[in-house]
Amino acid sequence: MSLSTLPSHDAYPSRVTAPVLDVVIPVYNEETDLEPCVRRLHAYLAANFPYRFRITIADNASVDSTLTVARRLAHHYPEVAAVHLPEKGRGRALKYVWTHSDAAVLAYMDVDLSTDLGALLPLVAPLISGHSDLAIGSRLARGSRVVRGAKREFISRSYNLILRGTLAARFSDAQCGFKAIRSDVATRLLPMVEDTGWFFDTEMLVLAERAGLRIHEVPVDWVDDPDSRVDIVSTAMEDLKGIVRVTRALSTGRLPLGTLREQLGRNPLPVDGVPAGLTGQLIRFAGVGVASTLAYVVLYALLRTGIGAQPANLIALLVTAVANTAANRRLTFGVRGGDGAVRHQAQGLVVFGIGLALTSGTLALLHAAVAVPTWPIEVAALVVANLVATAVRFLMLRVWVFRARG
Repeated sequence: MSLSTLPSHDAYPSRVTAPVLDVVIPVYNEETDLEPCVRRLHAYLAANFPYRFRITIADNASVDSTLTVARRLAHHYPEVAAVHLPEKGRGRALKYVWTHSDAAVLAYMDVDLSTDLGALLPLVAPLISGHSDLAIGSRLARGSRVVRGAKREFISRSYNLILRGTLAARFSDAQCGFKAIRSDVATRLLPMVEDTGWFFDTEMLVLAERAGLRIHEVPVDWVDDPDSRVDIVSTAMEDLKGIVRVTRALSTGRLPLGTLREQLGRNPLPVDGVPAGLTGQLIRFAGVGVASTLAYVVLYALLRTGIGAQPANLIALLVTAVANTAANRRLTFGVRGGDGAVRHQAQGLVVFGIGLALTSGTLALLHAAVAVPTWPIEVAALVVANLVATAVRFLMLRVWVFRARG
């Protein structure tokens, strides 16, 4: 990709060196709104921000006089810089400017200034202090005050529900144009972000979350811009394509998030007597175990009347064991990609054999004690035996099947 910038006296003037904060304003054909935006932002930062700052106008191949306005502002204000990119794309502009900036904290906001500037210092303060790695303004967080139409409100909330359902995202608002990131984090994280358009924000946040980075959320006051030029339909389609692509990349283990987690991720807090990660693994394993047990009961009940107790137990346990191993591999122990999958399933079948022995033994003892046990008693005994087998299963999965290997 070829990129061009203005001469060095326009981009990053020597009068402003090593700022703490670099606020990027990505623009495309914004000749009317750009100047009042920059003047207002500059006045606010000069009066309220206690550190050196820079405002970088990132022009995305505008065909009107946006670039001329940007150059004029850069000439007038020592703290303003102008960068021109010959290709469109908000994500492309942010990625380029952020990876070339010398500021400690990098932020961006939309040219319409829909978000109240009073949230800027709360946004970047946790990054300056080192408490957090990224920060986002959220229109959906408690305490936010938002003015926008029902259509945009529905789309925004639906999109975030999709992210939670498909990518297990825990942040509340992916697309608010008000975000910040520490420069050391950006240097390592942004090369993994492929999108160059509107999905850039979402992809960056999902990868950051999966790498164990801390994302700080700030409730914002936000007023919808009625003249927004965003094409909702095309943007939604691109976002859905991005979700599919990122889901595939995460499921195949193509992204080196483990390396990033080792470099930047925040390790769990140490607790005496509790192995690292045990609590979270137990919670996730319990969820998988409950689902597996319910599936086992349903399968056993469907098969019991047709083929007898022992064969029904064998088939139900085998089917759920394979699914259980796959689910725990991904969800409980965080193992992704195809490496070792066959070995893990083979070891899982050994664990399955232990579970089968426990449940089959329980059935044999029950039928030895009661000639014709009722169906509820039989199922109850199997559920208890299955829960015991589940506890044994967790121990063996943790210390044998999915143990960390040097």
